[in-house]
Amino acid sequence: MRLALAAALWVAAVPAVADTLSLSAISAYLNSFTTAQAKFTQINADGSISTGALSIKRPGRARFEYDPPNQALVIAGGGQLAIFDPKSNQPPEQYPLNKTPLNIILERDVDLDRAQMVVGHDGDETSTRVIAQDPEHPEYGTIALIFTADPVELRQWVITDEAGNATTVILGDMQSGVSLSARMFNIVQETAERIGE
Repeated sequence: MRLALAAALWVAAVPAVADTLSLSAISAYLNSFTTAQAKFTQINADGSISTGALSIKRPGRARFEYDPPNQALVIAGGGQLAIFDPKSNQPPEQYPLNKTPLNIILERDVDLDRAQMVVGHDGDETSTRVIAQDPEHPEYGTIALIFTADPVELRQWVITDEAGNATTVILGDMQSGVSLSARMFNIVQETAERIGE
């Protein structure tokens, strides 16, 4: 499975208008919650579609559980991003979380005003799009975040990997302040259970 799937994260031209949310408002929204859950629909680079549930526990933790028949699982935790392949009895593919665009929204203190992080910021009457990347490692790819206002909500994102493959994640209603077990984000424990150790 590709890093684009791990990211489990519409790059379309959107005309800029005055109603675009400010970067500070978006940063404040992302920093306003520690935990959140939402259903999602994922459109993969090959056009296939998956659905599932996303759980976020900031900083640095996320879990993408896919609905059957897809048994894939993606976990961010312990500074790593792990892709579990249901067809394999091997440990998951792992990548340093800070080398993936997903890290931008899982940081302890999101600050989209940080120099060079945002490479695009526009919107229309209904949404605002922010395209961001790691300023120290732009080769790791980009994440395009789409927000609505009143109230500010993250509605979707698109992760484009280093090869130009885009994965879109469209979120359902997000519930914040939910109780999430630390075990959900434990890559070592999940690995042990899956390979029968």
